[in-house]
Amino acid sequence: MARPTLSVVIPVYNEEAVLAALFARLYPALDALGCTYEVVFVNDGSRDRSAALLREQFQKRPEVTRVVLFNGNFGQHMAIMAGFEYCRGERVVTLDADLQNPPEEIGKLLAKMDEGHDYVGSIRLMRQDVAWRRWASRAMNRLREALTHIRMTDQGCMLRAYSRPIIDAIRASREVSTYIPALAYSYAQNPAEVEVAHEERAAGESKYSLYKLIRLNFDLVTGFSIVPLQLFSLFGIGVSIVALASYVAVIAKRIVTGEANGLWVIWDRDILAFFLIGVLLFGLGLVGEYVGRIYQQVRERPRFLVQAVLEKREE
Repeated sequence: MARPTLSVVIPVYNEEAVLAALFARLYPALDALGCTYEVVFVNDGSRDRSAALLREQFQKRPEVTRVVLFNGNFGQHMAIMAGFEYCRGERVVTLDADLQNPPEEIGKLLAKMDEGHDYVGSIRLMRQDVAWRRWASRAMNRLREALTHIRMTDQGCMLRAYSRPIIDAIRASREVSTYIPALAYSYAQNPAEVEVAHEERAAGESKYSLYKLIRLNFDLVTGFSIVPLQLFSLFGIGVSIVALASYVAVIAKRIVTGEANGLWVIWDRDILAFFLIGVLLFGLGLVGEYVGRIYQQVRERPRFLVQAVLEKREE
């Protein structure tokens, strides 16, 4: 296959119910762009019939379809990394399989790249997610920007476009755990964002639970900033100073009056001990998160394992 102008990378995990609708909309939308393209599906260890449906689609459109099959579930971002390893386009667009990001919007991102931008993110208009997801997303966006200085208006939208140099830089980064949109932003010289439509899931349920969303944002913060460690250190210093000053005051008061009373009694109770223990455990967990990332990195285990690649070979 000759190198196409555009590669569309789509991670797939248990999307049997929506794949037919995705195929019906994706290929006509790409045909309408008037450029050469390929679609790289990465099956992330699906337990339903997703792999079989992807194989059938490859047989229907082998000239523009490639399918990467994992031998297990390695996560959405590792699936995208695998797509980056196998895609060949000069421009690469990532897209979720659930049709919440309409494939018809890809043209907006490419048009923005035509203006000279090497990385184009997207901002979802009229989000169709439940209220708590929208509120949590806004809160985490603010926190992430304050800690990492990475300015992405909508970090949760996977519809993004990357130039080939950005893709090559991401591939060269051998990080075991990373957040691809933020990593791309750190490499981009002229990033931009465009507003795109957002739809309800065509079928199925979101793969991101509340816990996974929290983990994702925690990984994002710890992967791009040491500010949490610095803030914890400053907080520890502040608590130590306040505690020392308080106990000095309590001792002085006892020397003068012979007993502690009033508000000073609070500092003798277990609540202070519980508070300090909680702070200590939080700090140990924070340090452990960074140490764990180092541990994962130095093991140098494969980030993902590919079972097979379906592609049309040149004769």
